[in-house]
Amino acid sequence: MTALREPVWRLAHPLWLCAFRPFFALAIVDAWAVMLVWAAFLFLGWPLPAVPGGPFVWHAHELLAGFGLAAVAGFVLTSVPEFTNTSSFGARPVRALAALWLVGRVGFWCSGWWPTLGLVVAACAHIGLLAGLAWLLAPRLWRDPDRRHVSFLWALLIVAGVLAGFYVDALRGVAADRWLLALVGVLMVLIVIAMSRISMSIVNASVDTCVLADGVDRAPYLARPPRRNLAVWAIGLYTIVEFVQPGGRVGAWLALAAAAAVLNLLNDWHIGRPLLRRFPLLLYGVYWFMAAGYALMGVAQLTGAFSDHAGLHLLTTGVLGLNIYAVVCIAGYTHAGLDKDGRPWVLWGVLLLALAALLRALAYFTAAGPAMALAAVLWCAAFALQSLHMLPVFLRPRADGREGCAGVLGMPG
Repeated sequence: MTALREPVWRLAHPLWLCAFRPFFALAIVDAWAVMLVWAAFLFLGWPLPAVPGGPFVWHAHELLAGFGLAAVAGFVLTSVPEFTNTSSFGARPVRALAALWLVGRVGFWCSGWWPTLGLVVAACAHIGLLAGLAWLLAPRLWRDPDRRHVSFLWALLIVAGVLAGFYVDALRGVAADRWLLALVGVLMVLIVIAMSRISMSIVNASVDTCVLADGVDRAPYLARPPRRNLAVWAIGLYTIVEFVQPGGRVGAWLALAAAAAVLNLLNDWHIGRPLLRRFPLLLYGVYWFMAAGYALMGVAQLTGAFSDHAGLHLLTTGVLGLNIYAVVCIAGYTHAGLDKDGRPWVLWGVLLLALAALLRALAYFTAAGPAMALAAVLWCAAFALQSLHMLPVFLRPRADGREGCAGVLGMPG
C-alpha cells in the first residue's frame, strides 16, 4: 500500500509497474476526451485549437498521433519483451517516453498561436517518442535468433517517417492531410502484424479451453505468414498509390485487393466453436471491419456514388478503435494478474464501438448530423466505460502480488 501513497509521477507508483500501464491509460482517456472536444466543436460551435490545416486536421492528428500512438507505444513496449523472451523495460525510460507523448499534445495544440514553435515542438516530441521506442526495441528484436518480430521495428520507423512528412508540409504551409491518410494505412499494417501474434495466443487458449470442456481434440490455430504478408503488401501498395495519386482507379482496385487479402486472412480463423468465445470473436470482427473499410473505399472511388470517407471511418472507428479497446482489455487484465473473462462491461463496450463505426459510415448515406452525433456519443461511452473499469487496474498493484509484466497473454481467451 505504500506505493499507492506515492504521487503518480514517482517511479514507485504502480502506474509504472509495466510499460503498458501509463500508455494505455493515456490512450483510453484521450479517446473519449478528444472526441468530446470534437463533438462540442461540430454540434455546439465550441472553438478548437486553430492548428495549421484546420479542424479536420486537428481531429485526424489527435486520433492517430494521440490515441493511436499511445496505444502502439504501450503495446510494443510490453509485447516485445514477451515475444523475445527478455526482461521488461524499466520505469524510467517509459516515463520519459510518456512525457514526450504529453509534450506532443501540448505542442500541436499550441501551434495555432505559435505555428512554427508549436509544430517544431510537436514534431520533436512525436519523432523523439518513436526514436526512443526504436532505440529500446531494436537490440531485442535484432538479437532474437529468428528475427521473427523485426517487422515491428520497420513499422515504427515508417510511422516516424510519415509523421516527419506531415510536420514538414505543415511548416511549409502545404496541405498535410495526405500524410495522415497514409498514417491510417501504416497503422492498419501494424494491426495486421500485431494481430497475428496476439491471435496465436488468444485463439489457441480458446482451443485449449474447448478441448478441456468437451474432450475432443482440435487442430491448433495458425496465423499463416503467406496470408498475412499478402494482406500487408496489399494494404501497403494501396496506401502508397493513394498517397501519390489520390482517388485514382488504380488505387480503387488496390483497395478492393486489400479487402480481398484481409478476407483471405479470415480463412485461418474458421476453427469452429473456439472462435465463438468473446476475445477470439472480437479480434475476428476487427478484420471484418478492415475488409469492409477497404471494400467501401474501392467501390466509392470506382463509382463516385458516395464518399470514400465512409470506408475510412470504418478503418478508424471500427478497426483502430476496436483493436485498441480489445488489446487494452486483454493485456490490461492479464498483466495485472486478473482474469479477463466474465466481465459483461467488455461486451457492452464492443457493441457500442461497433455501432459507432457503422453509424459513422452510414452518415455518408443518410442524415449526417444525427448519425455523426450518435456515433460520437457511443465512442465516448465505450471508452469512458473502459476508463471506469481499467484505470483503477492501472493505478494499483497487481492483484496476484507479482511484479512487472509477468503473465503476458497467459490466460485463456
